[in-house]
Amino acid sequence: IMAILGRAGWRVAGFWRPLGAVCCTSPRCYSVPSEHTTEKSVPYTKTLKQDDGLRGPTKALPSSADVVVIGGGSLGCQTLYHLCKMGLTNVVLLERDRLTAGTTWHTAGLLWQLRPSDTEVELLAHTRHVVSSELQAETGLDTGWIQNGGLFIASNKQRLDEYKRLMSLGKVYGIESYVLSPAETKELYPLMNVRDLYGTLYVPKDGTMDPAGTCATLSRAATARGATVVENCPVTGIQVNPDHMGVRRVRAVETAFGTIQTPCVVNCAGVWATKLGELAGVNVPLLAMHHAYVVTERIEGIQNMPNVRDHDASVYLRLQGDALSVGGYEQNPIFWDVVSDKFAFSLFDLDWDIFMQHIDGAINRVPALEKTGIKSTVCGPGMMLGGGCGKELAHWIIHGRPEKDMYGYDIRRFHHSITNNSRWLRERSHESYAKNYSVVFPFDEPLAGRNMRKDPLYQVLQEQGCVFQERHGWERPGWFNTDTSAPVLDYDYYGAYEITKNKDYKYNELLGKEYTFDFPPHHGTASVSVWGCEMQNAARACAQIRDECLACRCSVAVFNMSYFGKFYLMGPDAKKAADWLFTADINKAPGDTYYLAVGGAVAQHNWSHIQTVLQDQGFDCTMADHSEDMGMISIQGPRSRELLQEIVDADLSNEAFPFSTHKIITAAGHKVRAMRLSFVGELGWELHIPKESCVPVYQAVMSAGAKYGVRNAGYRAIDSLSIEKGYRHWHADLRPDDTPLEAGLAFTCKMKTSIPFLGREALESQKAMGLHRRIVCFTIDERVPMFGLEAIYCNGVPVGHLRRAEFGYAIDKTIGYGYIRKPDGGVVTPEYIRSGEFSLERMGVVYKARAHLKSPFDPDNKRVKGIYSTE
Repeated sequence: IMAILGRAGWRVAGFWRPLGAVCCTSPRCYSVPSEHTTEKSVPYTKTLKQDDGLRGPTKALPSSADVVVIGGGSLGCQTLYHLCKMGLTNVVLLERDRLTAGTTWHTAGLLWQLRPSDTEVELLAHTRHVVSSELQAETGLDTGWIQNGGLFIASNKQRLDEYKRLMSLGKVYGIESYVLSPAETKELYPLMNVRDLYGTLYVPKDGTMDPAGTCATLSRAATARGATVVENCPVTGIQVNPDHMGVRRVRAVETAFGTIQTPCVVNCAGVWATKLGELAGVNVPLLAMHHAYVVTERIEGIQNMPNVRDHDASVYLRLQGDALSVGGYEQNPIFWDVVSDKFAFSLFDLDWDIFMQHIDGAINRVPALEKTGIKSTVCGPGMMLGGGCGKELAHWIIHGRPEKDMYGYDIRRFHHSITNNSRWLRERSHESYAKNYSVVFPFDEPLAGRNMRKDPLYQVLQEQGCVFQERHGWERPGWFNTDTSAPVLDYDYYGAYEITKNKDYKYNELLGKEYTFDFPPHHGTASVSVWGCEMQNAARACAQIRDECLACRCSVAVFNMSYFGKFYLMGPDAKKAADWLFTADINKAPGDTYYLAVGGAVAQHNWSHIQTVLQDQGFDCTMADHSEDMGMISIQGPRSRELLQEIVDADLSNEAFPFSTHKIITAAGHKVRAMRLSFVGELGWELHIPKESCVPVYQAVMSAGAKYGVRNAGYRAIDSLSIEKGYRHWHADLRPDDTPLEAGLAFTCKMKTSIPFLGREALESQKAMGLHRRIVCFTIDERVPMFGLEAIYCNGVPVGHLRRAEFGYAIDKTIGYGYIRKPDGGVVTPEYIRSGEFSLERMGVVYKARAHLKSPFDPDNKRVKGIYSTE
């Protein structure tokens, strides 16, 4: 969840005190009430604030527009500009005050190119391109871009490992970066204390944006293309009326100065986004916070130094000419619960009780700060992603979808049960802010906003040591700690706000053992020489995830997948809708009902997508959500048929119950829907069970399976088992910016029929042109962990990066999948993959890799058919 940040500032003119003196002051000496001030001291030579006394709109409102953007900050101006760039010129931007008012006008404007997310790296790259070159070339105006470089500080091994991962990813995108030793860092930044450093990551082409200059240039470029920008024009209402199908649609935007008819409104209102959403009946899960930084007096020798992020001290140092801006992310930020409608170019007074925690870290990193005065305090949220997000929003509006994977920014991913919950919103906002500078480990889990949605088996599995993961409110099994239970406790805000920190917190202790870029201790990656049933004997070293995987491969494992969404599609046009929505040939009779089981992490997003398609196409059918009414367990492995046959009344033979079929049967005396499916590559069935029957059916399965060595298993095992078999994970191997052809899933598309479906024309065009991008499986012989984002090289040239990687216990190798492109932009053929020499770069070290066109595990697909060799 995103936390919008508030502001802090001094009202006292001429205040000067060395930072060192501030550190030595008694705790509440500089604490002041959190109230607005009208005096401002911004670190820019220009501002769009004008005290001209105007109270009405700066331009007459048009009667209609194709799009109305509300909010004249960084994102609003970027969205307007990109809409115009894409040819949509009948667009209007409404700003309640002046451009940059509210949150943008005094932001620090830092831009760092490397993030542990390929999507964010691409968004940042576009933002940098717009502000550093594109706008100036188009308008002849200076945006205020300063390229002084960026320096990330590592004070421990894990942090330096994270930076090495970023450096490897950067090579794929052509981002120049260097991991420096402490001595090299000192040479680059002479004023820095490097005695406690492990190293740094230096990115020479990072820099700083001027918010006023950028927004002014964006606005001029957009208006030159036909857009209308209206300032001093608050929005008072949004007209939303039902259409002929009963679907609520935006019709107009209301202001005190007139109404604009429009079918599309873009909410770029920043801290007012929640209030604006309410006008349209949309719940925006956003919470504002104060965020402060101080601007120092002149520091001799600081000129031309790179901006600094000392993540472990939670401090950033932004070059400000011959001074520094010093800020950070504390664990006890002030929530801004009631956002004033009059807050535009106002500030808050700085609360030194909160801000002082950053000063020790800043002085430790740059000792000269101890005797440097404070000139003013100005603060703001980041605007780094504005350009990239603005472009994707514009593409979304015009073409119906973004070009990139914007799932992490899509409000439709949230279920109403959590967006309507104030505890979840507050806790997750706090943790997101407090951990903003934390190392991003592959298997981290939130401690905030937990236990919101529990399935019927939650308590039973917790008593058996289940270590749960959180996915959009749901608690789902991650893995099983066989020593003791590890319940998730109430959120303690990391001890902030005088809240007692949780003690003897087993779940947090186990999570802490995951904070590594090596194999976590419970993975159990010690070498296993054989794959087959004999492997079970080697899995006895308290390596829980390995044991879960090998139980599934060698005997039988039970997976609780109850967090899945369970939807019914029904109505007269259900078949038409299914034919259009799904690439596979469903081949059901008209009037039938369709049962959809969707991964819980994306269930709400899928629900929203399907509903939108039904509405836009005018299909006469409805969706019913029964996710809370049913549970789901999956019984997988060579002994699964023997186990289940003891508790069900149906014949489970291949002839009577073929793969990819389903039946209503009785299990342990309860009616269930059984599906013969597998997401782990083994013989197995899913049981979809009424809520009240889940526990007795599960207990019957476990009782019957005791003699077969049945074992509980979680999603960490599924991650390993599925990648080993080559099954695709949504939002890792598969994303909205991938196609079925690129993902090797052409067999799921009814291309040989004449039935139209959503996306068919695009696939036919791509098939005719050839694939310029293709997913490939890689394995390496060295026993090193990989997690995704590792660079892929072909013949020594970067061609992509891994999307997902795990250790495969059956093949006894690290295995990963990633999409590759040819350096010359040509078609990626199977022959190109067979003939290339591939390697993977992990944290700066390159490993020879083998590329596979098919999964190296069970390539003939025998095991899901129940065919097991005796070798």
